[in-house]
Amino acid sequence: MATALTAGLAVMCTTGLAAAPSDSDLQVVRLDPDAAPPGGRTVVHAFVSNQGPDRTASPFTVVVDLPQGFTAEGPYFPEDCRAGAAGRVVRCTFGAGLPPLRTATALVPVRVGADVPPGTKAEGHVQVVSDDDCTPGNDRTPFTLSVS
Repeated sequence: MATALTAGLAVMCTTGLAAAPSDSDLQVVRLDPDAAPPGGRTVVHAFVSNQGPDRTASPFTVVVDLPQGFTAEGPYFPEDCRAGAAGRVVRCTFGAGLPPLRTATALVPVRVGADVPPGTKAEGHVQVVSDDDCTPGNDRTPFTLSVS
């Protein structure tokens, strides 16, 4: 019997079969970054919670979308986050296995454009994308960037 089990595991590993999606509810929680002056920096905390009931079985991606006048400027956390669209979109991928009632956070430093006037309030968005997510209505939320 151990031989049949070992052979079955070997077939799964060599054929690249992915785990079936779990019954997880990934939710983005709104957190507004601290205000920053023109030319200054602040940090977007892209905060995602797994409302369960299952542990995630697939990787998930957190996407931070910045408004005009604001640019992502690494280093990022986790280190493998990647910026695109001239620094206005950052994608961070987290591995499978986020337990229910636990969180994951991507940290994205943001530079305020030197020409953005004090008093400006601009809206960005955080979104989570996952094959596991069973409730898409809470996968995206805005945040406000304030210029002091």
